[in-house]
Amino acid sequence: MSDMPRRAVTRTAKLATLPLGFAGRTAVGLGKRTVGRPAEAVAAEMQRRTAEQLFTVLGELKGGAMKVGQLLSIFEAGLPEEVAEPFRASLTKLQEAAPPLPAATTHRVLAEGLGPGWRNLFERFDDRPAAAASIGQVHRAVWHDGREVAVKVQYPGADEALMNDFKQLARLSRFAAPLFPGVEMKPVIADLRRRLEKELDYVDEARAQKAFRAAYAGDPDVLVPAVVAQAGNVLVTEWIEGTPLARVIADGTQEERDRAGLLLFRFLLSGPARCERIHIDPHPGNFRLMPDGRLGVLDFGGAARVPARLQRSIGRLLRIGTLGDPEAMADALRAEGFLDAAADVDVERVAELVAPHVEPFTTDTFRYTRAWMRAQAARGLGMAGDLRPGGLARHLRLPPEYLAVSRALAACGGVLCQLEAEGAFRAEALRWLPGFADDDADEPDAAGA
Repeated sequence: MSDMPRRAVTRTAKLATLPLGFAGRTAVGLGKRTVGRPAEAVAAEMQRRTAEQLFTVLGELKGGAMKVGQLLSIFEAGLPEEVAEPFRASLTKLQEAAPPLPAATTHRVLAEGLGPGWRNLFERFDDRPAAAASIGQVHRAVWHDGREVAVKVQYPGADEALMNDFKQLARLSRFAAPLFPGVEMKPVIADLRRRLEKELDYVDEARAQKAFRAAYAGDPDVLVPAVVAQAGNVLVTEWIEGTPLARVIADGTQEERDRAGLLLFRFLLSGPARCERIHIDPHPGNFRLMPDGRLGVLDFGGAARVPARLQRSIGRLLRIGTLGDPEAMADALRAEGFLDAAADVDVERVAELVAPHVEPFTTDTFRYTRAWMRAQAARGLGMAGDLRPGGLARHLRLPPEYLAVSRALAACGGVLCQLEAEGAFRAEALRWLPGFADDDADEPDAAGA
């Protein structure tokens, strides 16, 4: 049995401790209520304790659990500040403390993929991993032609371990719920499983990265490193230096934040138009702000296909949210098939549900902030009844293929709020999304496109 599946048993045991911890936290919260603590204070305490226990457990896991941590990190900007600070600290530990594979194990994976003479392909290979990914680790090396390269090595048995993880990770939905009121975690985790299954395939990842590389060749704003070699569970790409986006978030100037945010948004929106793909894993660890001002992009394992038909539908849906007039919004949703034509709905409620998601596209410039994200989270809690199966959501018709794109855009919004970035995001939507432009003079447009 390989190292990874053996450790899955330990991971399962650790995940099983979560219900007991949650029960203890509940008891503490109820006890504090009896001595007169305000409900809001108890809720904040529950969020803080949930974050601490969740990330204590996640911090000892690999694979799916680390990916869940990365996913949650994108939305930390929506948490109350008193909860967000320990949340960020836990995430930093999670992302930096993954134990490396033994060198002998790394060498075995390299030999299985690149052949027994794998060392001859490199002028130099650093056995110490430069970074940890969710299902593997990255080593810095020099290719035989002198190029600096990043060598991604998949953890042995990662596929089996991930499946074992997900038998337990589905349970995290109810334990993470106190952190993100109004967010349905089970569909997110189910989609996460499908994405991770795809990320295990380095052949598919190399194919996607080559497509992005060709689409952005010579681009003044985006740098996609070239694929140098791929075989088995090994992927070799060009190494790129730059300032990690996490560092820009922590202490970058406002100019750096604005540029990084605009380029990230531009990259996500332009991908479908340029190569019919979208990068759906926009957490800060996958991006670098390059010395020449470009955005360096890493990790294409989660890229999703976005055909032309879907591009236009997304553009139309976003534009409908900017119409301003609730009646016009509901009529347009029905005309495009997004809303049940026979449904008798409260159009004001429809507008309240849809409009907040496209607020950044209703003005010439918009600044994403943590305060704005927290307001969205609070609004989502207030609309929770509409999002339940028996609520307004039952009349909405959103095809399953929207999930990848909506997740990418929502995650991007979370990162932009961490950056507190300001920019002309509406102009990017007009430039890259067919169907978003005001091509129907009879429809009112609050943004005045």
